[in-house]
Amino acid sequence: MIDVMDTAGIEPGFPNPVFDSQDTFRRILDAYAYVGRPQTLSCATTAIGPLGPASASICLTLADFETPIWLDPASNLKPVRDYLGFHCGVPFTGTAVTATFAVVADPAAMPPLAAFALGTELVPQGSTTVIIQVPSFSKGPSVRWSGPGIPDEISPAIEGLPTWFWDEWGANHELYPIGVDILFTCERSIVALPRSISVEN
Repeated sequence: MIDVMDTAGIEPGFPNPVFDSQDTFRRILDAYAYVGRPQTLSCATTAIGPLGPASASICLTLADFETPIWLDPASNLKPVRDYLGFHCGVPFTGTAVTATFAVVADPAAMPPLAAFALGTELVPQGSTTVIIQVPSFSKGPSVRWSGPGIPDEISPAIEGLPTWFWDEWGANHELYPIGVDILFTCERSIVALPRSISVEN
């Protein structure tokens, strides 16, 4: 059965696509420059089904026809596929290891980080950026982050992650300069976790 795109029912993207995507891109850069510090998107689009405003805005800003997206089962719905296909022109992949971007709407059921593209020594930028939606940035277990972009150390408390996540992150960090990068999202805000950051429980 062919999954036909119903363009009449697709929600609008950014109200001002050029300026809004530029502003969102600056906020994403700030998230990577000030690791662990939440950045609020001033021009986030509306939620699209299970995709919150920040997750949808990141996709609108970064994704295009050259960046395959993997959607987890919670976000792999026709309205989401139609929205991203229409506004971004993205190809979808059913295998996480071939994804440039991955959207995780249900962190409790996400695959291990090693299931995504890790890049190579020659092409470290070929790794997957994983967009993970969480309930909050302050109500989960507190862990210590240190590394580039963090003057001393910080202790974010990301809520909703699987119990194995930080152990997996330790293994991912040890692979540096290859490995995945993470963009956590909550409503209209984002927190970046680059592969260069060390995390201790």
